[in-house]
Amino acid sequence: MFKDDVETARIELAKKGDLFEGFVAGLKAGDLYGFRVDGPWAPEMGHRFDVTKLLADPYAQKLDRPYVYRAELAQRGTDTAPFVPKCVVCAALPDLPLRKIAPPQFIYELGVKAFTQLHPDVPLAKRGTLAALTEPSVLSHLKALHVDCIELMPINPWIDERHLVALGLHNAWGYNSVQFMAVDPRLAPGGLIELRDTIATLHEHGIQVVLDIVFNHSGESDQFGPTLSFRGLDHASYYALTNGELHNDAGCGNTLALNVTPAQGMVLDVLRHFVLKCGIDGFRFDLATVLGRCEYSFEPDSPLLKAIEADPVLNSRIMIAEPWDVGPGGYQLGQFPGHWLEWNDQYRDDVRRFWRGDPWATNNFATRLAGSSDIFGKRKPSSSVNFIAAHDGFTLRDIVSYSTKRNEANGENNRDGNGSEATWPGGDVRALLATLFMSRGTVMLTAGDEFGRTQSGNNNAYAQDNETTWLEWNEADKELASFVGELAHVRATFRACFADEFIKPENSFWFGRDGGALNWSNPDADFVGLLITTEKMRCCIIVNRGSADATFPLKAQNGRRWQLQMSSKPEMCAAKSVCFLTEQLL
Repeated sequence: MFKDDVETARIELAKKGDLFEGFVAGLKAGDLYGFRVDGPWAPEMGHRFDVTKLLADPYAQKLDRPYVYRAELAQRGTDTAPFVPKCVVCAALPDLPLRKIAPPQFIYELGVKAFTQLHPDVPLAKRGTLAALTEPSVLSHLKALHVDCIELMPINPWIDERHLVALGLHNAWGYNSVQFMAVDPRLAPGGLIELRDTIATLHEHGIQVVLDIVFNHSGESDQFGPTLSFRGLDHASYYALTNGELHNDAGCGNTLALNVTPAQGMVLDVLRHFVLKCGIDGFRFDLATVLGRCEYSFEPDSPLLKAIEADPVLNSRIMIAEPWDVGPGGYQLGQFPGHWLEWNDQYRDDVRRFWRGDPWATNNFATRLAGSSDIFGKRKPSSSVNFIAAHDGFTLRDIVSYSTKRNEANGENNRDGNGSEATWPGGDVRALLATLFMSRGTVMLTAGDEFGRTQSGNNNAYAQDNETTWLEWNEADKELASFVGELAHVRATFRACFADEFIKPENSFWFGRDGGALNWSNPDADFVGLLITTEKMRCCIIVNRGSADATFPLKAQNGRRWQLQMSSKPEMCAAKSVCFLTEQLL
């Protein structure tokens, strides 16, 4: 027990079988505590106990301060109590009723701090916090875009990677969590109550909330990393090991052993906790292949995935997988359980390659526009989370502004980040946005891409907790943001044209620039038209990648007229543009 950083009492827990337990009389909300665990130091057996380390309780719901990396955290025999966060005793929150979930139509990926740190209409004390999302100007922006689901980038307590200290940099994304029941005090000074209240307000405005969570690894890193929680409590059980050596399927030094307890049980408890105590509508799982790993291979019916599917609290929530990791057989797009959504990187790459003008890109582009039936054909188009840019990689603006990455500010001599991203200076952001919203599937856009955010060519800005990642609202392209709102409105208004089913030959027609059937054997086809007939209307999507304007090639039926509902350029069917037209049949 602690008062500030002074240890006031030490209580030994009694061993009963495989568990240690004890009762502490007189505890009250606000009291501070941590764990110390003694045991063998036998790395070859997976044991790394060090009684001098003060450890965070994996089930603690609040910490009294953020984590700050220090070399002492990784030094065996050095007492860390003076400078690590203390766990805070919290009064139990009552359970919230389970809300009915609506399938998300427009997911808005959002880093909590970056989103409002520079927002001029948010009070200084709230900037960069969860509470800022409830400010009227922020809500107005979200509603103008017609966002119906926010995906919060990680909000659990995290620690900077050790190499960032010497560089004077800090983790800006939060994908280096230490424990999972709490929220980081930098993002939520009010703790779980702040998260709960923020979600309640967003719900009142018709916006669901998905939490991005990082169960693939912890911030304790590799064998040279800090001892903060799991490592000191039971390294051999919480981490995947072979002969005492850590697996590195996440590329961050360790991998949580999610196919066995206690890590598997902890994950299920965390998910239920955020649903029942805070009202979270679902989760996006970072490097989600780890959730299905059994020893070395991925299994769609792994113990953890099966447990999530069977859980009465979780099986109706939104579940989104980033369907890859860096371990053996790590790429598993399309292999998650049937009702899960999955980030579709093939959509991202094929759309970019088409607009860049790559040879033979048209066929793949058409498949992505139509919902990626080659990947999700046994499910629904909504299983595909379509995106052209995300937090990881070039921003949408930078895709059409830079030919190569410029990551020198990360301190790794520009070696980090993806060096083969498809970019093409001089491209049109509006055409990319229109393509995204005209595609079947679930739309995802990263906050700020709707008004032209830039990271000055940095495509791995995880260590840039500064103006590189903070959204500059005063420089926002308001016309571009208005265009995104228009796209979302058109998509919602003509939902039958973007139905959650794969296009059938009997009610669709792919055509080229002259209105005739599209020539699929043409490697350089730069004009793609798709006509869809529904019960009450015909809908037409035209993508003109070419350098020449086109004439709309289809005639209306029975004296009716085609109505232009959206165009990425003022002129219909203009070069380098996307347009959408409808013709009423009834």
